[in-house]
Amino acid sequence: MNALDVVLWVILPYISLAVFVVGHYWRYRYDKFGWTTRSTQLYERRLLRWGSPLFHFGILFVLLGHVMGLGIPKSWTDAVGLSEQTYHALAIGVGAIAGIGTLAGLAILIYRRRTVGPVFSATTKNDKLMYVVLTATILFGMSNTVLGVLGHEGVDYRDTVSPWFRSIFYFSPDPELMREAGLGFQLHALSALVLFAIWPFTRLVHVFSAPLGYFTRPYIVYRSRDTELGNRAAPRGWDRVGGGRR
Repeated sequence: MNALDVVLWVILPYISLAVFVVGHYWRYRYDKFGWTTRSTQLYERRLLRWGSPLFHFGILFVLLGHVMGLGIPKSWTDAVGLSEQTYHALAIGVGAIAGIGTLAGLAILIYRRRTVGPVFSATTKNDKLMYVVLTATILFGMSNTVLGVLGHEGVDYRDTVSPWFRSIFYFSPDPELMREAGLGFQLHALSALVLFAIWPFTRLVHVFSAPLGYFTRPYIVYRSRDTELGNRAAPRGWDRVGGGRR
């Protein structure tokens, strides 16, 4: 074990996770009005109609695949009777389809953002950095999938990357596992760590937004002309605005 391995596979993951958590807290605490995708749907819809579903549904399946591949130990799938050959066939097949859809959607969205004037004007430096890192992360992941299809993937990530990933949350990361993983998986992991570190400062924060208040807000907002409040307490969201008759 050398110092570089410790920095890359022990120290850097915790720095990335710390920035991810603290950054989201800071963003929500001090920049609630900026917690948004800054939608550009009003500027252009034709390309968005194709690119957005392809990207979002594709990345959802990619995420589910990573949760299964990184979070579920090989012994668990063996215990339920899922052979390694079947597991890898499913992982490569579904992963390839999801990855292609994600890349196609992302390409359309980047093309739209670059060629549609108002959309490009609404693009910040953080957005540009996010697109570069996100694209690199997806491409590195797809390259590993392609190598797996061609049979050139010399290392099983379930014996290297997956145990290393889980060991981070056990607070006992083993950098030797990532040294054995191969360059493709190493680049994919490093780009993902960078992506998580910049995540709180980009439009990606909208992933954690849910319009829960929509279900409890008043369905109509009005100003009462009554000068008397009555005996019943006003429900939340129906507070009087101002006083007196208008």
